[in-house]
Amino acid sequence: MLSTILESLYLKVLVNIVVQRESTLVHIELCSKKGIVEEVSTEFNTTLFNNQMHDFISEYIKESPYFYIAILDTSIVQGAIPTCEKNKLNYYYDLSMSEYKCFDNKWIFYTAKNDICQIEREYEDIGVDMIFSPFVVLANFFQDKIDNNLAMFVLVQDGCISVAVFENSQLLYAEHLDILTGDESDDILLTEDIDLDLDSGIDLEDIDVDDGGIDALDEFGDIEDLDSLEDIDEFSESKDVEEELYESDESLPEDEENEAFNEDYQRFTLIQSAVSHFYKDDKYESRFIENVYIADGVGVTNELKKYLEEEMFFNVYVRHADLAIEVCELAKMELDL
Repeated sequence: MLSTILESLYLKVLVNIVVQRESTLVHIELCSKKGIVEEVSTEFNTTLFNNQMHDFISEYIKESPYFYIAILDTSIVQGAIPTCEKNKLNYYYDLSMSEYKCFDNKWIFYTAKNDICQIEREYEDIGVDMIFSPFVVLANFFQDKIDNNLAMFVLVQDGCISVAVFENSQLLYAEHLDILTGDESDDILLTEDIDLDLDSGIDLEDIDVDDGGIDALDEFGDIEDLDSLEDIDEFSESKDVEEELYESDESLPEDEENEAFNEDYQRFTLIQSAVSHFYKDDKYESRFIENVYIADGVGVTNELKKYLEEEMFFNVYVRHADLAIEVCELAKMELDL
């Protein structure tokens, strides 16, 4: 009782970290029961936790004994599988070297144990309270669509994408894919002729075309479990129109524009590969995909939407996503703020 009273006298400080390929985003919110008292965001030109970042975060967490560090999991070896039944886990993936948790008693998200340990070591000076899977971010961000639709959902991050197929809130398929960098990707996407015939070798008659909440979230490893996720307000129905008409307003220099174009083509080919995998692999309950929802965390070009619509005949909707703020929203749900 006394601890509850004391806690109510202090602000809660939420520190949210998103590591990108060449920088780190930090978004901090100071919250009371009435809402956000103060918020600040900054970007550091490093992917490692350094003194500058430590000093910046320390300036805010000293305001209250109730501070929480949340981070987006950017591990290479991670994913999600469409079951929580222990006797079926190995059918989809060997989890012996992974930490994993069941989400809402429906599906599991996982990441390599070594990567979790690395994250904890990297931030041991301030500690890590919550590590959020990109698949949880994706499911929360598109809850209004996942609960009532069959569709593919894509979270676009800097250097990777997380792809998932949901039908009426049940995960059918998921894959975390990295984008090639440096010399690996130079010119190959702009010069290479790629066969875009997705239906080649796929028997569409075998694909089930029947139509088919995010209420709980578990953390990885030894990180302390918090309260279950609460239901969130749905996006307004007008969002569909906004997404369909989504266009990036930013004008880039020619070299940056070419790089963005190149990366969006890579994203397209990765999504194409994921769709083919979903259709062809007998492990998954294939459904015919018509709609693709993209959570854009980096500022994709309009070409990505164009590729998917013209080459794969999808209906494509794009929503801008500030990943650090989305991580913060999950943290607030965990803390019942």
